[in-house]
Amino acid sequence: MSSRIWQPAASLEAMKARAELLSTVRAFFDARGVLEVETPALAAHGVTDPHIHCIEVPGYGWLQSSPEYHMKRLLAAGSGPIYQLSRVFRHGEAGPRHNPEFTMLEWYRPEFSLEQLIDECLALLGRWLRRPNVIRPFRHLFAEVTGLDPLTCPPAALVAAAAEAGAPHGLDHRQSVDFLMATQVETALDPATLTVVTDFPAWAAALAQVREDEDGVPVARRFEIYHGGLELANGYQELTDAGEQARRFAADNQERAGHGNRAMAPDPHLLAALQAGLPSCSGVAMGVERLLMAIHGYRDIRQVLTFPTQRA
Repeated sequence: MSSRIWQPAASLEAMKARAELLSTVRAFFDARGVLEVETPALAAHGVTDPHIHCIEVPGYGWLQSSPEYHMKRLLAAGSGPIYQLSRVFRHGEAGPRHNPEFTMLEWYRPEFSLEQLIDECLALLGRWLRRPNVIRPFRHLFAEVTGLDPLTCPPAALVAAAAEAGAPHGLDHRQSVDFLMATQVETALDPATLTVVTDFPAWAAALAQVREDEDGVPVARRFEIYHGGLELANGYQELTDAGEQARRFAADNQERAGHGNRAMAPDPHLLAALQAGLPSCSGVAMGVERLLMAIHGYRDIRQVLTFPTQRA
């Protein structure tokens, strides 16, 4: 083992940049009357999302992959607009853009439309990233790059296109769309522009509402913001229907079982909060480390973490 492993991976310059960013975030929300809150990093339930794997702490529960469930409980209890800078944890996520432990900025705006939340995201990002921005529906952007409409194209054609692009064998059509989005579409985004991608496929709604687009095709009321090919933010017009949320939890666990993954117990506290009445709201999460990478041109997340997993 290297004798230097005890030292931080991030430079003093990167540590100062993080401190300045957090100070700017707090001033931004303070000026807008958004309350800073704290919720547990360790709780009884994790998420059912098939694409996210929580880290279990035997005898105690799960390290949280997002503060979303607890923040929605606060909203249902009448908190009003809230934000949080939280440490979150995801099993198996490691690489130049991922560390199992990272910092998430997440906020919720009661009575905000998705369009208003996008404007607020761009206003915050504009504190550091003075770039033109463009808003593109998912299906139009995907079709422009790949030549395929992800919402109406025959599934076999999407699977074949992903295979031709080097996808692993055995992906279904939804996984093929995800693969093509990550390897073909995101890499084609203009690095000089902030790209807001809206109206994701309905199957990717997660905890977002669903509507029909101009062609009557169901789409998720969800957006992501990219700096070049780097995803910075993921926002929803939040689902408020407890029955629909319970159905989605069950569908998530079916999908998890299909991939050979462990089922996750639905969080009854979130369902109770939705039943009690979550106000109409929109919410968004940003990765703080990724934002630092975009602002300062770092290529590896370890450059902005004092002690990434390899040194922790």
